[in-house]
Amino acid sequence: MSKSNASRSGAWSLSFNKLRTFLSKPENVILLLMGIVLTISTISPVVAIIKDTFAIHPGTIDAYLSKKSSGYSTINYTDLFTSRLAVKNLWQPIANTLLLAIGTCIFAIVYGGSFAFFVTRTDMKWRKYLSSIFIFPYIMPQWTLAVVWQNLFNSNAVTGTSNGLLATMGITMPSWWCIGLFPSIMVLGLHYAPFAYILIGGIFRNMDSNLEEAATILNTPRPKTLWRITLPMIKPAMLSTVLLVFGGAMGSYPVPHYLKLATLSTKYVSLNAKYKGEASILAIIMMCLGGAIMIVNQLGLKSRKNYTTVTGKSGQISKISLGKAGRILIACIFVFLTFFTSIFPILSFGFETFLPNPGDYSFLYTGDSSNLTTKWWATSENITENGMYGQKGILYNKTIWSAYKGTLLVSFSCALVAGTLGTMLGYAVSKKRRSKWASYVNSVAFLPYLMPSIAVGAAFFVLFSSDKINLFNTYTGLIIVGTIKYIPFASRSALNSMLQLSGEIEESAIIQDIPWTKRMTRIIIPIQKTSILSGYLLPFMTCLRELSLFMLLCTQGFILSTTLDYFDEMGLYAFSSGINLLLIVTLLVCNGLVNKLTGASLDSGIGG
Repeated sequence: MSKSNASRSGAWSLSFNKLRTFLSKPENVILLLMGIVLTISTISPVVAIIKDTFAIHPGTIDAYLSKKSSGYSTINYTDLFTSRLAVKNLWQPIANTLLLAIGTCIFAIVYGGSFAFFVTRTDMKWRKYLSSIFIFPYIMPQWTLAVVWQNLFNSNAVTGTSNGLLATMGITMPSWWCIGLFPSIMVLGLHYAPFAYILIGGIFRNMDSNLEEAATILNTPRPKTLWRITLPMIKPAMLSTVLLVFGGAMGSYPVPHYLKLATLSTKYVSLNAKYKGEASILAIIMMCLGGAIMIVNQLGLKSRKNYTTVTGKSGQISKISLGKAGRILIACIFVFLTFFTSIFPILSFGFETFLPNPGDYSFLYTGDSSNLTTKWWATSENITENGMYGQKGILYNKTIWSAYKGTLLVSFSCALVAGTLGTMLGYAVSKKRRSKWASYVNSVAFLPYLMPSIAVGAAFFVLFSSDKINLFNTYTGLIIVGTIKYIPFASRSALNSMLQLSGEIEESAIIQDIPWTKRMTRIIIPIQKTSILSGYLLPFMTCLRELSLFMLLCTQGFILSTTLDYFDEMGLYAFSSGINLLLIVTLLVCNGLVNKLTGASLDSGIGG
């Protein structure tokens, strides 16, 4: 054998040995496979929707304007940005979307942050109860408070609908209060305020008290201490809240839909029938806005200030005293607010299903309750009169119960797949956290979460509606999309828990030749089971109440959220209220079971 052949053979042997050594470590295999899969699953739908913005769609406006039946053109961009409908179809929705997202962030931070301050830093009464119930609006479906807002404030004189509760009592609210930007900000702000409470409350509870104590010893006025010390220290939590809330509010479809606000998400849905290419451009704009807020967030974190205690003594500052009357008065205010955001929705939806004409509370004014009916629940025949439109009652309605089974199937499947993959990813990233490839895989896994749900759903709608990949209106398609969207829940939860484990624990098992599967199932997972279990539960709970992500990917009767929208369009509001009630009860029961079985809760460690 010549020297060159021997040298080449040695190089191949060395490369093969390096590859075999690399693949012998489970974390390397996980990162390699997950990196490839996540890159394809994240980039493919984005490429598909970008391609769709240039495509000619037969039977739509781009085919008419370009005089083509197929091929590609820039006519979608030209028409969307420069036509006489540009203000209505593009600029006004963009402005409304930004105002909605910014307003929601401000409201959520002010309301949730204030609540966190009172729970963690004062002697306010009933803190444990208030802490537990404050998170209910986030557990419930996003559109819950929007429907409650309608039931409370709508009136025939202003909104042209049946009178709500206040209108029945003779109180008519103005149009700006009932529909549009203001109620949308209020509803989404209340929905996302628990985010701010959880993130800011955690810092309030654990922040170094020496800093504030030093300011107190130096006779610094309390407002100045709050402005110059306390607020800068909770800045990272505020920025994290902005990142999470901005993307969620920007991609929200049900709230602006119910409250009649034209945003990028609602405009996408309305344009998707005849302006498919232009609708895809709106989805791209939403993705770009989500990426922009992520970049701003990263720049804000880089400029974070650090503080050092110059004077002061060690010790924990006592909680601020609100006074005997103040601690009860402020607690009563929060009890009142949380009643209408957490308890009243359940009562309202239940009550709506017994009204002959849902939304009509006129019997409260007359005092006649004899007209209350159980027909929306107990009708077992197809009835065409009495507003049933040929539907059976909720208890006998196969469409509703089939959708409920479909919702549970998708939720359990997404939780199982996303939880398992996320746990494996968290383990691998923690083991190789100094690797650039691990950082890349971790970032790619988190990217879909930062994109608005409606934009992610739109991208996969384009991808799954193609001739090559036809997964529209299939449970497989919903599970794939849900898994990709919810992997960040499990991966971040697993990563945070794995980083707390000492490397010696697994190394000692390796020395004794214990296989990797046994190390995971017998050592690592049992130690961090609570955090890992959260990685399964969060996808399940979120998937149960998801609408924006799935609404483009399936038809009515497939899952409960799209079926609810279908009954709303039919005018069967009692059915949609019953579905809302079913979803809320399911979510609260699951959340309660989790709390009892694992001791874990969203507000644990803050005040709950």
